[in-house]
Formats: sequence, structure tokens, C-alpha cells
Amino acid sequence: MDARVDDIAPDLGWDLPLRLLSGLHYLVLGGEASWDDLDGALDRHADMLASWTAQQEVQTNEVQRSWALLPAFLSVSDGRPLDLLELGPSAGLNLVWDHYRYRYRTGGWGSGTLELTGDDRIPPPAELLARDVRVIRRRGVDLSPVDVTTERGSRLLQAFVWADQEERLERLRRAMEVVRRDPPQLMQGDYVDALPSLLRNRREGAQLIVFQTASTMYLDRSSSDRLRSALREAGREDALVFITTGRAPDDDGFALEVERFPDGSSERLAVFDFHGAWLDWGR
Repeated sequence: MDARVDDIAPDLGWDLPLRLLSGLHYLVLGGEASWDDLDGALDRHADMLASWTAQQEVQTNEVQRSWALLPAFLSVSDGRPLDLLELGPSAGLNLVWDHYRYRYRTGGWGSGTLELTGDDRIPPPAELLARDVRVIRRRGVDLSPVDVTTERGSRLLQAFVWADQEERLERLRRAMEVVRRDPPQLMQGDYVDALPSLLRNRREGAQLIVFQTASTMYLDRSSSDRLRSALREAGREDALVFITTGRAPDDDGFALEVERFPDGSSERLAVFDFHGAWLDWGR
């Protein structure tokens, strides 16, 4: 290992490569460094990179997951307008899922400047894609929400994508443009603590859908129990659904499930790739 890297980031955690390279990518995106002169970047920006790797949390917001989530939203919709609440939304790219265009082997859905598609090995049924929905509110709560309407927020999200993944970067940039036109309400905080209050704040006549991807796996047992207790209690006032992901049984991708409250019944809807590259609907 380059001795300068050891000086910049002596804590050799599992995510050191991602944290260090994201710091370099952030500098490159701002025109302050070049991939063609990494030696110069490490020399000139050692202090910034040391601070970045020590303090900057990993921040990703994979919009491709909306391609797997869309059929789930359509399948649980009861005909009322949707009131969305995402737990751990980062920049909220998946909170504006209805502003994207989708393509599956069984048909398409929606309209927009960004089209999402993938390898639908088991596609959603065509009759599901014929459904229409209307979203009337979008809220999200995150420990460190990212505001992509700012230059720093935009650079931050891009920085945590590997610089050679050009297609993924272009998809991210186009999704950020969509968010800037209709920004969701993003709140900073611990969503387990905030959930009871957020669930009490409902839109009359709307269907409340709470959802998350990949964030609840970091909760301890106590926090997970508190989350479901809050959902169950709120569901007694007016039934709600929770669309959530967990590890698939064979550890290949995410299991996409819907939990209904207040009874807590659960149903698996699909299995999909961690980043949304493929989908097995109904598996």
C-alpha cells in the first residue's frame, strides 16, 4: 500500500477503498484533481482526504431499485391517492418513482425523461402494469439526507459511484434532474424515533405507504421491534402497508415483501438484485 494512503486513512476498515476513492472522485468532479495525476491529488489534498475518509458517511441512492419497487407499489394500491413515507431515503430519488418511465417484457408504465429497465427474469404481469396511481405527498427521514438541489449534494452522490460506471452515473444524474423539479420533503433524524409522529400526520382520504430498501438491516433487535410496534399502533387508526427488503433465502439479492398493519401479515412479492439489475416477480 502507498504510504500516503496509510497516513490519510490509518483505519483500514472494510469500506476504506470506497471512502477514499469517493473523496478522490469528489475532487475530480469539482475539477480540483484528475485521475491522470493521483500522485498529485494525494500530495495536494491529503488533509481533505483524511477528513473525508474519517468523517464522511457512505452515501448512495440507487434509483435503479425503483424498477423493482414499482410493481410492489402498484400491487398494494387500493385506489386512493398515495401518501409516501420512505425510511432512509438518502436524496429521495426513489420517492419520485412515479416520475420515471419503466419497461418490462410484459409492458411499460409511466412517462418521463428517465427510463428504467433491467433483466426481468420473471416479469410482473401485464395487468399489474395497467394500473394507475396518483401520489399526493412524498416524505422521507434519514440520519443524513442529501439535498441534490445543491452543488455539494449532487457531487456527493456522484462521488460514491465508481467513476468508470458511466451508465450508472448518467442514470443518477438524470434522476437528480427529476428530483430537482419536484423535491420530496426530506427530514433529518432517526426514523425509528420519528416514526410515531410521522405516522400520525396523515393525509385524509389517502393510502399511507411506508417503504425502505437496505436500511433496516442495520437496525438492532430493539429498534426493529420499536419500528414494527409504531407501524402496528398506527395501523389500528387506519390500515397501512410497509414495503420492505431483506436478504433473500439463498443470499442472492433482496427479498421484497409487503407487511400489512395492524395485523402484521407478511407476503413476499419478489426477489431482486441488490442494485435492481434483475427481478424475479412472484418468486
